[in-house]
Amino acid sequence: MISRIIPLTIFTLCLFATSSLTVPKGYLWLGEGEPQTSIATKISPPEGYKRIAVEANSFAHWLRNLPLKKKGTPVYLYNGTKKMNQNAHFAVVDIDTGTRDLQQCADAVIRLRGEYLYSRGDEASFTKWVTGYRPEVDNNKVQWVKGAGEDSSYMNFRRYLTTVYIYAGTYSLSKELKPRGNSHEMRIGDIFIEGGFPGHAVIVVDMAENKENGKKVFLLAQSFMPAQDIHVLKNPDNAGLSPWYDLDFGRILRTPEWRFNDTNLRYFDAEQLSTAGNSILN
Repeated sequence: MISRIIPLTIFTLCLFATSSLTVPKGYLWLGEGEPQTSIATKISPPEGYKRIAVEANSFAHWLRNLPLKKKGTPVYLYNGTKKMNQNAHFAVVDIDTGTRDLQQCADAVIRLRGEYLYSRGDEASFTKWVTGYRPEVDNNKVQWVKGAGEDSSYMNFRRYLTTVYIYAGTYSLSKELKPRGNSHEMRIGDIFIEGGFPGHAVIVVDMAENKENGKKVFLLAQSFMPAQDIHVLKNPDNAGLSPWYDLDFGRILRTPEWRFNDTNLRYFDAEQLSTAGNSILN
């Protein structure tokens, strides 16, 4: 599909600091509500492990504190029906999916990254969108056309993300992310991604370390096809460790619905995100 092969740089979530946008609280889709439970409060590290230290207000801290729905909640698809496979998830993230088949795997990663950046009081680029420009696509070529008034509201940000979902996928996102040289360099917020048609992507939402032996474990979250609730994955190879995964997983990481190579680990480059600006139509 044309919508899945246009380079993601057209809509890259590139950030610049702005003083004109009031800094909101962290999980805006909850409205006035506050998270009652979270990954950090409900998913304990394995015995002998402690969560790795992260900076306050970092993407890692934000992911670790994602709100969760109550234990035993099933995963639902965008259309309100239950996902056929209810054995892949350990917990369901308390975040909406939308009513269209859009927020799939790569889109869920983009959603989480975008929500975090917006919650910091930064505007994604989104800069043209905020000022009323909208993309028009013709034969894989995009131009921005003035079509709306200026609007930096959260609801307009969500409309922007919906447009991103239409034009982005694992193939384009994988081209924008930086590869980790070694999977043992993993950080919270990294993504295992196999770009393709279809491909798949899962995001690292927490890590813990055993101080005695230095071993590390991590948690993964995903959406999938069709669009569905973002959920924390079980570990299909180690029920005793699940939902945590051993960082020493070898060359192949097996998740409930996909296999990744260790070379599939990538990350958002902060410097790239802060400088890419609006060269997105070149």
